[in-house]
Amino acid sequence: MTSRAWQATGYGEPGEVLALVERDVPDPGPGEIRIRVAAIALNFPDVLLCRGRYQVRPEPPFVPGVECCGTVTAVGADVVGVAVGDRVVGTMIGVMAEEAVLPAGSVFPAPPELTDAEAAALTVGYQTAWVGLHHRANLQSGETVLVTAAAGGVGSAAVQLAAAAGARVIGVVGSAAKGELARRLGAEVVIDRSTEDILARVREETGGRGADVVFDPVGGDTYAAAQRATAFEGRLLIVGFAGGDVQQIPANLLLVKNISAVGVYWGLYLERGSDVPRRAHAALLELISAGVVKPEVTEVPFSEVPAALDRLGAGASVGRLVAVVDGAHA
Repeated sequence: MTSRAWQATGYGEPGEVLALVERDVPDPGPGEIRIRVAAIALNFPDVLLCRGRYQVRPEPPFVPGVECCGTVTAVGADVVGVAVGDRVVGTMIGVMAEEAVLPAGSVFPAPPELTDAEAAALTVGYQTAWVGLHHRANLQSGETVLVTAAAGGVGSAAVQLAAAAGARVIGVVGSAAKGELARRLGAEVVIDRSTEDILARVREETGGRGADVVFDPVGGDTYAAAQRATAFEGRLLIVGFAGGDVQQIPANLLLVKNISAVGVYWGLYLERGSDVPRRAHAALLELISAGVVKPEVTEVPFSEVPAALDRLGAGASVGRLVAVVDGAHA
């Protein structure tokens, strides 16, 4: 029995290196489960994987994809708490396929309130945002949060979760269309970095005080302006560097404002067997059940994954792109 998967045949742009292949349906080993994939969230790490620039660098040929929703079709030995027929969301490199095998510890119950496409976008971005804002920054109601790339994958999740926590959200975007999405998700103030000065606008909107928390998955010039807009005892969350330039953190800036620079690498908690991802997912389920949080996604066919990833890599996408597997739409 075979199924289809998108396979990177070398390193390069997704549209150049991804090929749709037929492969044997994988069997789960001890501690693993197999799922019939219904939807796959497309993330910037997928682009980096294809380019060979992600922190994990599998040798080609390999299957990218780090986040999906589907139904359990088989369980390996020593698996508890997950059964055949369960609808789950999960994360593991290699899920850009119709059938995928994941460690049982990296899957979570799919919220019944969400479609497959919406649920597929829940794990990586939303858990990263929750861990950054709550576990790492200890966000408090009434604080101001500055989110760069506020209409991107993890940035849009951070906007929703910060607003849900009672924070005032200032979102930085790259276009008017992305600004509209950031506002819908809960940003009270939107700054278009293509036409506005980030530092000046933040100071204007906060009476000169600055942002208590900066959530930055971008790096580069956007981060350079955002870090200067941080308030006294503010927390700089270093989430990623999608812009290509890694954040530079001058120690004197940390000193003169008592600022904390905090790394947010959510995947390490899974690797270390921490309970933080379970706590994050439980909190997200409550917010979803209450109708406070819901991923806003744009669906694309499974056959259009390479083109969609190219748009994502070029910064031309708005919100979350999710590939829906043929015949598995819910």
